[in-house]
Amino acid sequence: MSSARATGLFPVDATQPIVLVIAGRVTAADIPRLSEELRQLLHASDAQEVDCDVGAVAGPDLHTVEVLARLRLAARRRGCRIRLRHPPPQLCALLHLVGLGEIF
Repeated sequence: MSSARATGLFPVDATQPIVLVIAGRVTAADIPRLSEELRQLLHASDAQEVDCDVGAVAGPDLHTVEVLARLRLAARRRGCRIRLRHPPPQLCALLHLVGLGEIF
């Protein structure tokens, strides 16, 4: 009896969301790194949702909002939705202030 060796990526449960963790102080310089990390996560999965854990973001500001908006756009382009996990109250207030509270 012979068995063929499986090729490709490990099977991923598309019903489970991808988790992207953002921690520390966020700057505009983080956009390329986080975008690439999201791209790799989406490439390796058929998931329809991305949970973006922002519980450890320090001092959320407009750079944080810009990063989240760009990540959301990148996810949408691939047919995925982003949800924020553990958002600090300051980030929620800032998202609502700039009119993005409803989309996150």
